[in-house]
Amino acid sequence: MQVPTRVPEFPPSIAAISDQAPRPKWSVMIPVYNCKEYLAQTLQSVIDQDLGPNLMQIEVVDDCSTDADIQQMVASIGKGRIAYFRQPVNLGNVRNFETCINRSRGELLHLLHGDDFVKPGFYKKMQNLMEENPEAGAGCSDWEYITSSGGSLWNKPMIDQQKGILDNWLERIATQQLLQTPSVVVRRSTYETLGSFYAVKSTEDWVMWVRIAAHYPFAYLPEKLACYRVHSMNVTSNSFSTGDNYRDLQKTIALNMQYLPIADRKRVEKACRKNLSFYYSNLAHKQFHDHQSTKTVLKIGWDALKFDLNFFATKLLAKLYLKILVGYKQ
Repeated sequence: MQVPTRVPEFPPSIAAISDQAPRPKWSVMIPVYNCKEYLAQTLQSVIDQDLGPNLMQIEVVDDCSTDADIQQMVASIGKGRIAYFRQPVNLGNVRNFETCINRSRGELLHLLHGDDFVKPGFYKKMQNLMEENPEAGAGCSDWEYITSSGGSLWNKPMIDQQKGILDNWLERIATQQLLQTPSVVVRRSTYETLGSFYAVKSTEDWVMWVRIAAHYPFAYLPEKLACYRVHSMNVTSNSFSTGDNYRDLQKTIALNMQYLPIADRKRVEKACRKNLSFYYSNLAHKQFHDHQSTKTVLKIGWDALKFDLNFFATKLLAKLYLKILVGYKQ
């Protein structure tokens, strides 16, 4: 078979469902690649909220995992309730998401990565949110970061305080990545209009949320009902040390700004770059204290200053470099 480009240059089209068979309200599509330590919790978090086969499609889409027999895990936990599909070859995360969307049949589509999970009530509450806001192309709950073992990592601020359509959302989401995929529900019709993920590997979700915000209202539920797991093996974590994340972010900024009014682009881009500089500076400190290699820490710190040269980042990184020079150990 001819293997497609791992990261498409343009948004792949998503075909509308043409047959007349009954459709479920939900498609919970679970893209998986080498996350056996976390997959059981992911699957159980969905099964515990199962609305039944008439209302909810649940399917794992396995990108040729090599760390475990994923099909057996799915059968053991799902007991026939969770469908399983294995890619013929490894396609990478962006193409695997595309497969998930194309295989979905529900009106509402939830991409739940195999290392994340949702809390009780997510599906019923998000369905209510989307039904109360039929004009919304997508919606989200709030969410929290968790560690590899499932504990809370840090207390992030809420996206907003009010339930309903988010105000000034396009500018807000273009200025800063405020979402993680497990918290987001998208109407399948939205993907059919806009196409699938594209352009970048590690920040493809941010590009998608901005595209949706440019074309549709975005609904919000102010409850932390989704959990995004931070660990050393996920795509984003691996991309910092290689510089892939920095390169993807530079491309993402350029893509995102094109959806803003021309008069606002310079101001929003400056704010965006400053936010990324702060984020990378703090990340460099975290990586240092987590005993990552000095080379990786210095790479992240240098990338912080390339995003935006500002007093806060410079001061923070100067302290970090001093620690490195004196051989500081936590």
